[in-house]
Formats: sequence, structure tokens, C-alpha cells
Amino acid sequence: MANERLRATLLQRGVSIAQLAEAIAVDPKTVERWVTKSRAPYRKHRFAVASYLETEETYLWPEALTRDQVASASESEIVTVYPHRWAVPRDVWGRLFAAASEEIGVLVYSGLFLADDAGLLRMFGEKADAGVRVRILLGDPDCAEVAQRGKDEGIDDGMAFKIRNVLVLYRSLRERTNVEFRLHSTVLYNSIYRADDQFLVNTHVYGVPAGNAPVFHLRKVIGGDMVTTYATSFERVWDGARPIGS
Repeated sequence: MANERLRATLLQRGVSIAQLAEAIAVDPKTVERWVTKSRAPYRKHRFAVASYLETEETYLWPEALTRDQVASASESEIVTVYPHRWAVPRDVWGRLFAAASEEIGVLVYSGLFLADDAGLLRMFGEKADAGVRVRILLGDPDCAEVAQRGKDEGIDDGMAFKIRNVLVLYRSLRERTNVEFRLHSTVLYNSIYRADDQFLVNTHVYGVPAGNAPVFHLRKVIGGDMVTTYATSFERVWDGARPIGS
């Protein structure tokens, strides 16, 4: 049976079997067997192919990775862990978003600390002007999920009030090209801050304000699943959210 994922990726990238073979220093016939007979290469070759084609090893050969390999790669995605969001140095947030060349994403209920930072808002605007896609997901202040989160944190209507305040703080950014805002009504288990393949994930703990909850700094590693899991979650919330004003 052919490896249709590898075949399709080669076609999408405009790379021939001969070109791939030359790039990773193997015989073209070997690459042809990987494609037509679905032979799984050695680990070093899987990594080389995935890197050259700018895709994930787990996508091209999902059956070739053992649970131990996936667990090891996923563990390598953890850059550091902070016990509280307030313990994350301000320059870490700055470096995260400054490194973005393709996409910035924010998934929160309010994220007031971020919207209240004039320097980061200016950076978002500058990144958008440079062609970076900026997507910001806020909680719908009128939804039941936001009301429940306010009760859980002991601030009741304060959560909805913070979101409305944030919408005012983001007013100038909302007018920029390449910046998109949506409102969601999900039960938010994590706040997610992403810049390309780097993520800061702020876990949500029952009865604890997000600022006091832990934060994981993650960076995508080929073969790992953690970043992919959070990226998929972000997209699902985005797809179900509504643009502001609709």
C-alpha cells in the first residue's frame, strides 16, 4: 500500500523523489519504496524528510512512532513551567510575540493583563502591519460560561465587566488589517497565547484566578503531540466563535 500522505506532501511542496533523495543523501529507489510500498524509513531519515518537507513526522508515518518516542518528543516540547502566570517575566511575553513571523493567537476569557500592556498592543499592531495574522478570542460577556467562571473565581459579574473593559482597550487594534477578533462561549480549560510554534498555556484551576494558575511554555518539536493538541483546541474554539459585531 502506498504512503499517500508522503506522496501528497511531495506534490504540494513541488519536490520530486530524486530531489528528496539528494537532499537527505539516500538512493532515489529507497525514497520510491517509501512512497509506493509505504516502507517506513529509519528514525534519522524520517526526521530528515519531515524537516525538509516542513511537516510533522507523526503525520507522514504515524504508525512508525512508538508511544515512548512520542512521549519523549512531547516532553522535549516543554521549555519551562511557571507556578503562576504572575511569575512569568514580562520579557518572556515580549520575546514570545516578537518571534512571530506568521501568526499570533490569544485565547482567553478576558486576558486583561495583556490588553492593559501598551507595549504589547503596539507590538501586535506592528506585527499585523508586517503581515502577521493576529487572532484574538475573548469570552462572550453575555454567555453563561463567562458568568459561571466569574462565580467560580468569586468575582461574579466582574468577569463580564473585565471583558467589556478589554474590548475598549483593544478598540484601536480592532481597526487594523490582519487583526481578527471573535467572541466564544466555551468552558475554557486553558488560556492559550501562541506565536507560530511557541505557546504559553495558562491552565485554569477551579476557584483560582488565572493569574495564580500555572503556565507551560511550549515549543513545537517534530514527533511531539503537546503543541499540536493545544493548537487544535485553539482552532476548534475559533471555528465555533463569532466575529465581534455579528
